[in-house]
Amino acid sequence: MKESALYIHIPFCEHKCIYCDFYSIITKDNIGAFLSALKKEIAFYSSSCKDDLIFTTIFFGGGTPSLMEPQYISEILHALRNNFNISPNAEISLETNPGMVDSDKLKNFRATGINRISVGIQSFDEADLKFLTRIHDKEKAINTIMQAKSAGFENINLDLIFNLPGQTKEKWLSNLEAAIKLPVTHISAYSLILESGTILNKMVLDGKVKIQDEDYDADLYEQTIDFLTADGFMQYEVSNFAKPGFECKHNLAYWEYKNYIGFGPSAHSFLYGKRWKNFTSLKKYISEIETAGQAVASSEILTEEQKIEEYVMLALRSSGLNVAEFITLFGESHFKRNQDYFNTLIKANYIKKNGALLSLTPKGYAVCDEILGNIT
Repeated sequence: MKESALYIHIPFCEHKCIYCDFYSIITKDNIGAFLSALKKEIAFYSSSCKDDLIFTTIFFGGGTPSLMEPQYISEILHALRNNFNISPNAEISLETNPGMVDSDKLKNFRATGINRISVGIQSFDEADLKFLTRIHDKEKAINTIMQAKSAGFENINLDLIFNLPGQTKEKWLSNLEAAIKLPVTHISAYSLILESGTILNKMVLDGKVKIQDEDYDADLYEQTIDFLTADGFMQYEVSNFAKPGFECKHNLAYWEYKNYIGFGPSAHSFLYGKRWKNFTSLKKYISEIETAGQAVASSEILTEEQKIEEYVMLALRSSGLNVAEFITLFGESHFKRNQDYFNTLIKANYIKKNGALLSLTPKGYAVCDEILGNIT
């Protein structure tokens, strides 16, 4: 059986932060209509999957999916289980933000089958939270993690953002110190990225905000790796760190080039070498589902060269490139073409070789994009 993943994009959100480019809407209109459309889309794609697929992860992203009542999430899970071969041990993740849930709601989410919580904290610093236009404070962030733990969640992630304007190394270190004091098993640490169309990007273009340079960003990233790995968190992808055994299976499904199906507006899918994206509009999504059963805005069938490029990129960004597996899938020519370059990277300690596995070192992770750009 081929392990695969399911993603559900719930677009409803309490507030749009200045840096966020994910599709979200600050209204609760059409919640009922969205659920109805989502169930129809799930049923539509159930016939597209062969019997050789087993879905080992389900991820509720957004938006803020925890705004929904647990019964709402339960109905979606019921529809997924009725239409797909879901592993009884599936990792089922739900994103939330501090202050958006309380102990009772978390317990009810746990009762529906959610077994992993991802909390978008971003910072424990009050000034940074205000800049990011987050609607929580440090106390709410800590309380949400502790409530999740008391509700029975053993698998808890928190998100942090570094290289915020004016963020000192000392301030970033205090964020990391605050994070590891909490009962979390996974930390996602992202460098602040300017995304086209966001309020933050316009602020930078207008000269109202200045972003610190790439060298400073690299210093903060190196600090992150050193600090978290010293505390027992294993870096298993460029921006992700986990206690042993708590790597996010859903993330790994993407990085290991597995099949995945996304439901909801703006969701992406990759199935049997075909990729598609849904419309990025709730109203358009609902109307398309009502008339056609699906809401595909664009699609493509990947060429062999695209598959190779993506496979290498995703493998090196995460646990590493298994050369033997790669040759079995794609043949020897691409690897031979880049063998001298890989040998140079190994000698310079950007890549380490363990049997057939080539994986980035911390030094290599810091220049990951440059390395990938040089692979032909």
